[in-house]
This record gives sequence, structure tokens and C-alpha cells, in this order.
Amino acid sequence: MNTPSSAASELPSSEISLEDFKRLNLRVGVVVSAEPHPNADRLLVLRVDVGEAAPRQVVAGIKGSYQTEELVGKHVVVVTNLKTATLRGIESQGMVLAASDEASIVLVSLERPIRPGSIVK
Repeated sequence: MNTPSSAASELPSSEISLEDFKRLNLRVGVVVSAEPHPNADRLLVLRVDVGEAAPRQVVAGIKGSYQTEELVGKHVVVVTNLKTATLRGIESQGMVLAASDEASIVLVSLERPIRPGSIVK
């Protein structure tokens, strides 16, 4: 049985509207490659197919929880309208969603495969 954790009490208390939520562009992505970030111990550099002409490069802080070879082919949820950021010298063109607690980080993934680029609502 799951019990509430202290992490739940750390959530922001302000509510957002449905319109605010709809501003997020959440898409299904399929990881096509993953490699260690050359300048960071906790980061991986992913190439993710989100249904566009070319895969996106996404930097994710999941290295301690995932090996690169287990990520390839994984269906994940990607925020595709996040401003591009440079993390330790590498450009990140989105964010993969994950859950975390004191012990681990787990990517948000789909229970069945679906076409890359599909809208998550």
C-alpha cells in the first residue's frame, strides 16, 4: 500500500487552470539513442523521436537510475515546447518527464507502444 511521502508536501500549493495545463505540449517520444554526458556525472544525452523530421536532443538527469542501453526503444513523455536550454555545454531541446523519491528516478513511460509524436493529454 502506498502512503503519502514528505515529497507530496513539497509540491507547490498554487493551482493552475486547465488553460495553463493546455499550454504544455506533451508528446510521446521514442528514445533512439542514449549516451553519457561528457561533462556531467548525473546526466545522459538522449536522442528522442517525437514525430518530427529529426530526433530531438534531450539532456536528462537520470544517469544514476538508467543505463544507456536500457533506454533505447523506450516510449517516454516529452515536454516539447520548453525553451531550449544548455546543460553543461550540451543543448537540450525538451524535457522527459520522470517521478522521483528519496531512492530513485523513474521515467514516465507508456504501457503500450504508440506512434512517436502522439499527443499526451
